[in-house]
Amino acid sequence: MNTIGRNDIKRMVEGEPLLALSLYTPLCGTCQLARRMLVVLEQLFPDIPFCETDINYIPEQAAAWKIESVPCLLLFAGGEIIGKWYAFHSVPYLYEAIRARLPR
Repeated sequence: MNTIGRNDIKRMVEGEPLLALSLYTPLCGTCQLARRMLVVLEQLFPDIPFCETDINYIPEQAAAWKIESVPCLLLFAGGEIIGKWYAFHSVPYLYEAIRARLPR
């Protein structure tokens, strides 16, 4: 999973047909567990770029996206949010949730 900075977010979100973006904070234990799940999901969806960024460095964008807490997984299609998850539950849960939102 690639770590992207605040300067690359807009380019990635608008430039990729599909993008999964994980928002986290470094000291969040739940975020670390969520990252492990996302590394597995990245292998299950090889056509979707998975990226992560520290929410502390993008407060304006987090407010625009109405982020309520971390960890948060955002799924973008064509620059628009098509999925937002805060509770990761399990890899199979996330797999089905993402798959259900993919354009057909």
